[in-house]
Amino acid sequence: MAKIPSVRSLLKQVLHLQESPQRTALAFAIGVFIGFSPAYGLHTVMVIVCAWAVRLNLLALMAGAYLNNPWTVVPILGATYWVGALLIGRSDNPTFDWHDLSFGAIYEQVMPYTLPFFLSRFVLSFLGAAVAYPLAYFFVAKYRQSHPPNQKPVRH
Repeated sequence: MAKIPSVRSLLKQVLHLQESPQRTALAFAIGVFIGFSPAYGLHTVMVIVCAWAVRLNLLALMAGAYLNNPWTVVPILGATYWVGALLIGRSDNPTFDWHDLSFGAIYEQVMPYTLPFFLSRFVLSFLGAAVAYPLAYFFVAKYRQSHPPNQKPVRH
């Protein structure tokens, strides 16, 4: 049976990539941009295409993209609607009628919230990437400075 790698081991792999800290941080930041994009269901495809087209590291891209995951999706969606509502000057709270779950009823209930949702997803994508790049660069550069490539990593 295949063993699923832990988050810690994946992070160590990203920190030991054989590319510059700038390039690793760029891949991570683009991954964050993709993770916050409104293209749900296409994040993995977007990461693979980006890794292939721009020749960025797939592991660093995936690490950034999967900050948006099942554990973080609810707060991200809440923040997304809130930011979008602020951007377009909307002050109502979303409601949903659970009595009629037909496609037409769901469509009519969701459509008023799509503009704030998509607008804020792009804003949060840019902000997330803008924050992720310097943070990732700092941590990757600092880690590599304290753990040179010729030095074996210390096992804990």
